[in-house]
Amino acid sequence: MEDEEAAAVLKAVGRQIKVWREAAGMRRPEFGAAIGYGEDMVASVERGRRIPKPEFLDNADEVLGAGGKISSMKRDVEEARYPKNVRDLAKLEEQSGELGAYASHHVHGLLQTPEYAQALYAMRRPAYTEEEIERLVAARMARKGVFERVPRPLLTFVQEEVTLRRPIGGRMVLRQQIEHLLEVGKLRHVEIQVMPTDREDHAGMGGSIQLLKLRDGKAIGHSEAQLGSRLITDPREVQVLEMRYGMIRAQALTPRESRAFIEKVLGEET
Repeated sequence: MEDEEAAAVLKAVGRQIKVWREAAGMRRPEFGAAIGYGEDMVASVERGRRIPKPEFLDNADEVLGAGGKISSMKRDVEEARYPKNVRDLAKLEEQSGELGAYASHHVHGLLQTPEYAQALYAMRRPAYTEEEIERLVAARMARKGVFERVPRPLLTFVQEEVTLRRPIGGRMVLRQQIEHLLEVGKLRHVEIQVMPTDREDHAGMGGSIQLLKLRDGKAIGHSEAQLGSRLITDPREVQVLEMRYGMIRAQALTPRESRAFIEKVLGEET
């Protein structure tokens, strides 16, 4: 596991499942067959090495007669599925009244389709395992709840033109991604802008930027680098990011112009 908090949760869940299984007088092969999983998977879950899916917990609860006690752990397990940095960022996004982001190399995570996100993670080197990719994609998709939260936060995005043209995952995946951008852009609390490649003045040459303004008035920045990401809380550094993001938005196409631009790119993909 990537952090001690998640590892502790999974070990606790695994111990509980083992206690219920032994109390029911079932051996691992018998228990696994009853819930539709192999003995190795059961052993890995009980040792806290594998993350059980919701159906694993539901089936275990029913077979062992736990009366909902095992199923009730699904939420804790679901949160443990996600890397710590993603959990921390998701919590901040849930607390934000305003979120702004400039994406320079690919479509911003909150705007990605599952297929696009899958393709991004699949091309990473060193390569992720299939389980790691599934976990990371699920974590990214879980953050999309910010679009549906009430009260609605103001969400603004600036996408570099190249992110609309680079065929990550193939032409069909890109087309679906562009269509998704147009759908999300219809939401009244969302504004999507495009930074054309032919702009001579560009305040975002330092890379991607994300800013979150929490409901208590505090502003926080987030940046990603090659081998990790970090939250920026120093007021002076956050102010620099705010100035840059403001300039980026001013230099980009307006939301209305951007929608027309994205529709044009979609037409070229037909």
